Amino acid sequence: MPTVSVGRDRLFQALGRSYTQEEFEELCFEFGIELDDVTTEKEIIRKEKHLEAEVREEDEEEVIYKIEVAANRYDLLCLEGIARALRIFIGKEEIPIYKFREIPRESMLQINVTKATSKIRPYVVGAVLRGVSFNRANYNSFIDLQDKLHQNICRKRTLVAIGTHDLDTIDAPFSYEALIPQDITFTPLKQVKSFRADELLEFYRSDLKLKKFLHIIENSPVYPVIYDRNRTVLSLPPIINGAHSAISLRTKNVFIECTATDLTKAKIVLNTMVTMFSEYCDSKFEVEPVEVVYPDDRQFEDCASEGIFKGKNIYPDLAVTVMDIPLSVITCPIGISLGVAEVIPLLNKMQLHAKEKLGTGNYAITVHVPPTRSDILHPCDVMEDVAIAYGYDKIPKTKPKCMTTGGQQPLNVFSDKIRGEVSRAGYMEVLTWLLCSHEENFAMVKRKDDGAKAVTIGNPRSSEFEVVRTSLMPGLLKTLKHNIDHRRPIKIFEAGDIVCLDGTRDVGASNNRRLAALYCNVTSGFEEILGLVMRIMQVVQKPHEPANDNFIRPSNEPEFFPNRQCYIIFKEKQIGAFGVVHPEVLEKFGIPDPCTFVEIDIQALL
Repeated sequence: MPTVSVGRDRLFQALGRSYTQEEFEELCFEFGIELDDVTTEKEIIRKEKHLEAEVREEDEEEVIYKIEVAANRYDLLCLEGIARALRIFIGKEEIPIYKFREIPRESMLQINVTKATSKIRPYVVGAVLRGVSFNRANYNSFIDLQDKLHQNICRKRTLVAIGTHDLDTIDAPFSYEALIPQDITFTPLKQVKSFRADELLEFYRSDLKLKKFLHIIENSPVYPVIYDRNRTVLSLPPIINGAHSAISLRTKNVFIECTATDLTKAKIVLNTMVTMFSEYCDSKFEVEPVEVVYPDDRQFEDCASEGIFKGKNIYPDLAVTVMDIPLSVITCPIGISLGVAEVIPLLNKMQLHAKEKLGTGNYAITVHVPPTRSDILHPCDVMEDVAIAYGYDKIPKTKPKCMTTGGQQPLNVFSDKIRGEVSRAGYMEVLTWLLCSHEENFAMVKRKDDGAKAVTIGNPRSSEFEVVRTSLMPGLLKTLKHNIDHRRPIKIFEAGDIVCLDGTRDVGASNNRRLAALYCNVTSGFEEILGLVMRIMQVVQKPHEPANDNFIRPSNEPEFFPNRQCYIIFKEKQIGAFGVVHPEVLEKFGIPDPCTFVEIDIQALL
């Protein structure tokens, strides 16, 4: 859940009154958000730098409210959005109507797109805010909203990257191109030196903030770039804007462009930016549209706006979505009995224009969803807003009209029974990470990666979490390494899932429940693991079937010592393997004593 930091005094000023902390927490609870923390800007800096607090009575620090909002409420990621939503909720403001600035079609700014952009970031959208009045507070909020969106819906700029520019410093029409790095030269934001694009990426490898975005384009043969009519570089998305068009407190006209690999998310991001900060324009809540011109067949759905702005590739799309919803669809799931006249004010409190649908005999509502509410996708979302506005604490408690009995899945019941058998054999259960490094999953256990088995994390936060494990062995060996000082023998086991690529599944991968056990002593303990395998095969045997003692076959797995390993066979199918762990594997994990390991597919046993 995102947390938005806002100045308390500025927020109360925007709300038109002051609140005690308890009163504001109650308001947040009623609206469906949460006051997560109360701090100060200096305290935040002290915590980040791990400094000792220095409290002086003469210090007057601004109080910061950290407010936790829903992950899909992009309109609440800044003070402007929170304040506007709360004002509407408490009845101090009407729902705003967002509109286009009236200009002739031929005067509309254009972004011309070249074919090469389809190789890297195929989409671009844009808009203009005219007559913006910036001060230090709302300027910082404008920048913070971009950062919040980049971290949230933009998925760290991989899906969408936002660029904001001082329109008075550049000339339209603009062009969105994709060129080889050596052909792009400009001065980036907060720099005075001009860089070639490939040199710029090398320059930012040591930058703590920007280095995490370099991977998005660095391996591409072409880089995306936006020029104005004079070939002045506006931005090198998704890395950095140009210094020439940088916005400042003196900026009056802001050009916003969003390049993307996902057009739907780009439209949501652009809508969020312009609807939140158009309140600072001379004409409040008015936005100037921009036309995107493509050279090929990349023409998309019609803009649902009205008049001359209804057409292809006109942005932003400030269309209002209309939904006709039966009253029962709203009230029945909540468990309340309300009429249309009672539901409509609740929807209006949540920024949803609502009115009774004519000709339905007071049994349906027409809801107009504004461009700020991209989270409203289904009547269920409207129902949730009614429940919030009504108050979850006011919904009467009722007993279910029908009774159901819940229970565990058969696989989980079976897993628990297997755990019990293994623990009674003297083994201690451990839990290890589902993710591991690529080296641990393959090279350290002498396995080769053929690219067809392991699920790889696209942008891992750490080198320790690069792939989803395809075996329980690395986790148990790491656990043993960190507990190597325990008295011998060390007997540990784990029952958990592995994940492998699977083209037959709609998600491209499948889970598999495994049991693994590790025995470590001054001797290998092969007979200990063999005894455990025999016990497991004995307890899963059906009573009416004859005992099958022939469940072992010779194996040749690289992680085990040659001629000291076996496959486990069940109903003529290989379901696992056990053996003495290879000395090279033990050496890589830093384990000095011999070990024996077994891993069994217990789903196959079930």
